[in-house]
Amino acid sequence: MPHDHHDHDDYHHEGMSSSGHPYRADNDGPLTYWQRLEIAVRELLVEKSHLTPAQIATQIEVMDARSPANGAAVVARAWIDPVFKAHLLSDASAASREMGFDIGPLNLIAVENTADAHNLIVCTLCSCYPRNLLGLPPDWYKTREYRSRAVREPRAVLREFGLDLAESVTVRVHDSTADMRYMVLPARPEGTEGLSQEQLASLVTRDSMIGTGLPRQP
Repeated sequence: MPHDHHDHDDYHHEGMSSSGHPYRADNDGPLTYWQRLEIAVRELLVEKSHLTPAQIATQIEVMDARSPANGAAVVARAWIDPVFKAHLLSDASAASREMGFDIGPLNLIAVENTADAHNLIVCTLCSCYPRNLLGLPPDWYKTREYRSRAVREPRAVLREFGLDLAESVTVRVHDSTADMRYMVLPARPEGTEGLSQEQLASLVTRDSMIGTGLPRQP
């Protein structure tokens, strides 16, 4: 069978690759200082028998498995269990651990949306985020535009997400730090009185726990 040769540059025309997917340049650039440091520390820990490669791989798998479903489960329980809700609002770290979610040494704070107040989470310095409960942060959360505008003009940012709040609703912006993270406890949607905890969890979106969205309607 003859082999057709194509110049790779042809596939980059108009931003498309040979497989039809949008072209994206390789990110195989030189390692940063912090990447080199991580490799050196990791290899040293393995060499000194403090960790094994298998343990490192297992922990990476655990981290990759984290998703907004964890946070949704916490929210759903708070919606149906007043005692747990009070615990979550007073000590979100302990309440999350009570449900089996290990959030490490971080201080997690849950802020509640009400008819009069809406909460928005941001990290103005970098991209601090409750990854243990919500998984990896969305790309837009890490952008400089979101990090700056969420503080300066939160209502405008929320409108761009499709959330146009009444002027009577107070918007509170919470700035996460390296050792303190926030999550929003969104208001329970109306008409969900007969739903189970699992059904309620399916209504909770990632954005509703950041504050840029609301839960789904049943």
